[in-house]
Amino acid sequence: MIVCLKQVPMATELPWDPKTGTLSRDRAEGMMNPACKHALEAALMIRHQHGGHITAITMGPPMTEEILREALAMGADRCLMLSDKAMSGADTFVTSYTLARAIEIFCSDFDLVLCGCHTTDSETAQVGPQLAEELHIPGIANVEHLEMNSDAIRIRRISDSFLEVLEVDPPCLLTVSCQHFVPRYVPLAGLQDAFSGANILAVSAEDLGIDPRRIGLQGSPTRIVDIYTPRADKENIVLKGAPKKIVEELFERFETKLGGIIRKDLNKEG
Repeated sequence: MIVCLKQVPMATELPWDPKTGTLSRDRAEGMMNPACKHALEAALMIRHQHGGHITAITMGPPMTEEILREALAMGADRCLMLSDKAMSGADTFVTSYTLARAIEIFCSDFDLVLCGCHTTDSETAQVGPQLAEELHIPGIANVEHLEMNSDAIRIRRISDSFLEVLEVDPPCLLTVSCQHFVPRYVPLAGLQDAFSGANILAVSAEDLGIDPRRIGLQGSPTRIVDIYTPRADKENIVLKGAPKKIVEELFERFETKLGGIIRKDLNKEG
């Protein structure tokens, strides 16, 4: 099994580069994307029930090693870290392409790829399905439950308010939702072992044999036109006077809005 992980900035830290329109990930304190952690837990449960080997893979700056150490502490067997300046600024299209090339070289005998259904820093939910296309395997998104049978994987998900039960033959890719597969608690001893070991393989663009013009910001077709922080300007109104006068003025000013809230025509109600 392969679990794709992503390090995302803390919710309070989103340092955008206004020139490139990309996140400056090396300037923000990061954490493992929550949905990716659920995907890793799904892999751990499968291994507990049916055996197998788990490889965690991520792409990002050197600091992303932290989430791979966390994956090892949770129970992953091996980790790949795709880290190269040539890979920085990649959009979802190029990210899935780069991950696919690494999987084909270092994990070609996989049966199952698991990804988080989305990430908190972009919410596109695109990398998983695009990675399935790059690997030429079937993919199913937003999986809430899965069972391994002798010759197929049965999954359950909610799609367009309908419950779907599907079966898929491996090799395949699944994106895991945050509804189930609650991540396990990592004991302090596990963290200590994970950070003292050397089970992480660093991979560069040269190791993948990829043309630098095909990856990173240079190879990404997505273009960010503008970045801005939305503002909501509110007007404060202070009503003064006797309570009766204030209530009358309140209904006079906001009759339509108040009527919509309580679903009554205030003129008819009197």
